[in-house]
Amino acid sequence: MTPITEVEGRRLALSNLDKVLHPLTGTTKGEVLHYYATVEAAILPHLRDRPVSFLRYPDGPDGQLFFTKNPPPGTPSWVSTAPVPRSDDPRARQVVVQDLPSLMWAANLVVEFHTPQWRTSSPAVADRLVFDLDPGPPATVVDCCRVALHLRERLAADGLEAFAKTSGSKGLHLLVPVVPTPSEQVSAYARQLAVEAEAALPRLVVHRMARALRPGKVFVDHSQNAAAKTTATPYTLRARALPAVSAPVTWEEVADGAAPAADPEELVFLMDDIAPRLERYGELLAPLFAPERAGGVP
Repeated sequence: MTPITEVEGRRLALSNLDKVLHPLTGTTKGEVLHYYATVEAAILPHLRDRPVSFLRYPDGPDGQLFFTKNPPPGTPSWVSTAPVPRSDDPRARQVVVQDLPSLMWAANLVVEFHTPQWRTSSPAVADRLVFDLDPGPPATVVDCCRVALHLRERLAADGLEAFAKTSGSKGLHLLVPVVPTPSEQVSAYARQLAVEAEAALPRLVVHRMARALRPGKVFVDHSQNAAAKTTATPYTLRARALPAVSAPVTWEEVADGAAPAADPEELVFLMDDIAPRLERYGELLAPLFAPERAGGVP
């Protein structure tokens, strides 16, 4: 029988709690749900008021993976949704995870959380700029750290403050709080900086997605600033054999990660690492929510 759990007055059916989702560590679905309950205060602000897209992996990373934007069948009436019109469906809606019951309901689906750089109250008006630094083998996250330090300095020259997190996969994400700005303008500026980075670091950076250009270089993906695109939400688990998390990191960790002898594994953070990191550092991305830290996009 599927156990029923009450979360802040909402009744949830939590299924298959003993199923192993991350095979290299034997991490079960029940442990995944416990993780999200533990980090709810950190992840919820990043989800709240943003339409969420789900990458579902109900049978683990070796099973079927599928991306969905529509609220899945059986979505409870108390889970918030918001209109997000698309060209193929002008009446489309997406889930908005506003509270702990909604977070636990979504986590029970076994998902990665992905969110855009804008809020439901202001569609296509970004309050964040993002760079996804993706290494092309044999490049690693060490090379991403070097590019991140360059971009941090370049952004600072324009009065913008960058914050870093691991992607939970191979690379790094940079997040930049900006005063609300049309996504189209943010996208153009991000592309400009990616092109500049390639010119400044031609042996290390590529700004175009073509795979033939990417071996041994870091692809500075600026495209996720487009209004229709999403990025892995901070603190989300990723669909990997290990229960890796898209985890905020300090700039000291990024600088250490850029050192010639740096070990890429030092910037891999698993589910069980996050609570101790929050205890040690607090919420490293909290400045994203401070209006006075937001800069204007040139």
